[in-house]
Amino acid sequence: MIPFKLSDELIAQVAQHIEQKKDSLLLELLEELHYADIAEIIDELNLNEATYIFKLLDSEKTSDVLTEVDDDVREKILKNLSAKEIAEEIDELDTDDAADIISELSDKRKQEVISELEDREHAKEIVELLRYDEDSAGGLMAKELVKVNENWNVLTCVKEMRKQAEEVTRVHSIYVVDDEDILKGRLSLKDLLTTSTRTNIKDVYIPKVDYVNVDDKAEDVAKVMSKYDLEAIPVVDEMKRLVGRITIDDIVDVIREEAEKDYQLAAGITQDVEADDSIWELTRARLPWLFLGLLGGIGAAAIMEGFEGMISKHAILFFFTPLIAAMAGNVGVQSSAIIVQGLANDDLKGSINNRLIKEMLLATLNGIILAIILFVVVSIWKENYLSALAISASLVIVIIVAGIIGTFIPLFLDKRGIDPAIATGPFITTSNDIFGILIYFMIAKLIIGI
Repeated sequence: MIPFKLSDELIAQVAQHIEQKKDSLLLELLEELHYADIAEIIDELNLNEATYIFKLLDSEKTSDVLTEVDDDVREKILKNLSAKEIAEEIDELDTDDAADIISELSDKRKQEVISELEDREHAKEIVELLRYDEDSAGGLMAKELVKVNENWNVLTCVKEMRKQAEEVTRVHSIYVVDDEDILKGRLSLKDLLTTSTRTNIKDVYIPKVDYVNVDDKAEDVAKVMSKYDLEAIPVVDEMKRLVGRITIDDIVDVIREEAEKDYQLAAGITQDVEADDSIWELTRARLPWLFLGLLGGIGAAAIMEGFEGMISKHAILFFFTPLIAAMAGNVGVQSSAIIVQGLANDDLKGSINNRLIKEMLLATLNGIILAIILFVVVSIWKENYLSALAISASLVIVIIVAGIIGTFIPLFLDKRGIDPAIATGPFITTSNDIFGILIYFMIAKLIIGI
């Protein structure tokens, strides 16, 4: 059984075969591997070695590899291949994967590759897909599918399905259309096999079928397919004509990319970057939120300066400032993370007011429990009950405010059409640090009476 993570020895062996031009041994080794494993190997090789493999293997194998390799590696490989060589790879791919790869090329290169495609119908369908936004259902869909006309009988249906199935890698569903190609429903394979060959399809098909529009957002398609556990979903145009289908493998990619983007936003990275990107690209992605953190730190310092007299008389307050700031940041991130997750899964119920009230009650309970513990610790440690009361009371208020902010901000951003994942990172942490420190010293001033 091939391991999930390929060994360094195997990758080194491939590189050695390439260096020594042992094509027969290299072919024998690669033929046993899944195309995803070959893609993993190619990601570890240099450009010349990767290109060598692409030119050695037949297009039927390397076309799938091309869809799996790292984006940067694929870009370099494509630059090293002629338009005709790229077209040979494209001819072996489903239309959705082919369109994805061609979309990465320059306009001039696109035309050259499309003109080299042998299957002109395939080329036409790829060009049609290129019209759609890559983050829409139209940009995700493939043209390959199995459809039957409602006016056919079962015998005609089976004959036509055999022809269509030759172009489809995997048949998930059989869709039923009318003479205008308008989606009418789906056909059960069981009903097809157990029905008389003279029966019309309109008498046996299932009219209920989930579908999406070409202009629907990719994230919305993912939610529909996830909710109904679909392996594939048909795509229709504005007139409800069947134009393609989206399969689960494409949706898995959408979910993964969305999760990666949200994770980076939560970590304070504003652009889609990877560890191997240049220092300049990584700096541009990270610097804006680091700058926000710097401003937050300056703001916190300015607030503390305003209470300099109180701090000089009660130094104990200064020593617990990091604790207050940390608790405010942690509570805010926890609250916002739960809300962002609920928004992503589309399972938030009730009004914003109810959500805020619930979070306030939760924060109050957590704050009181933590404040009691803190009061006992400070009282025993410092034997200063007034300061212990001031710090503990401040902690309760800070936690409540942080919980409310952490709940409100992502809901507010979502209402404004802004990705709420941005609220789980430095944005919440920095704002809560500032509010937390301000509330801390104001409460302490009221209780201590300075």
